[in-house]
Amino acid sequence: MAQNSKIEWTDTTWNPITGCTKISYGCENCYAAKMANRLHKMGNAKYANNFTVTLHVNALKEPYKWKKPRRIFVCSMSDLFHEDVPDGFIQKVFAVMNENPQHIFQVLTKRIHRGLSDQMEKLTWSKNIWLGTTIEDGEAKTMAGISMLRYTPAKTKFISFEPLLQDVGELYLSGIDCAIVGGESGANARPMQEDWVLNIKKQCEEQNVAFYFKQWGGKNKKKAGRLLQGRTWDDMPKGVQKC
Repeated sequence: MAQNSKIEWTDTTWNPITGCTKISYGCENCYAAKMANRLHKMGNAKYANNFTVTLHVNALKEPYKWKKPRRIFVCSMSDLFHEDVPDGFIQKVFAVMNENPQHIFQVLTKRIHRGLSDQMEKLTWSKNIWLGTTIEDGEAKTMAGISMLRYTPAKTKFISFEPLLQDVGELYLSGIDCAIVGGESGANARPMQEDWVLNIKKQCEEQNVAFYFKQWGGKNKKKAGRLLQGRTWDDMPKGVQKC
């Protein structure tokens, strides 16, 4: 079952798919892989395959049971557009999101290119579906994700700069609704510098994009907190209340 999430920008996680594979520099210390391995060792049936991509048909029923509107992070333990997820199952996930307009479904992917494929264009992108991609550094292959995101059919588009591992330089944010920034956390967390964060914040302000600062991260993310310049930054896309 899904649970109330400790992730600051959402309310609940929903995982009709679990498991993934590492494809970028930012995946090195993947929190989901570590959590899946821990749950596997504990004997959790949903993680019998550890972090191998696995479909959970029964989980498709869950959002129908939640009558109170909530923000739902879709596939927090996977990637909806992973190459091992069949087109037909993605369509079933979208049908659930289409049929539950009381919720906001937040889809975050590192495989935004699949969101532009012919198959994905056949999906119904109801206005309650957000689509986001992850940007970790200023490398051209990573930054291309912003351009691809811009041309997807999603009504609300967001970027997760997490873990932020380098300064991203100049950004062109036309068509983007929200930027979420956060540092890596855990025992092997790589540090994030304040000027990298402020560079993104400044450009969001200049380009009228909501700016959300999630965390500093580090070995003790709770102690490091999420204050930036002495306050929290919790802006959401227009028309959406702050978390």
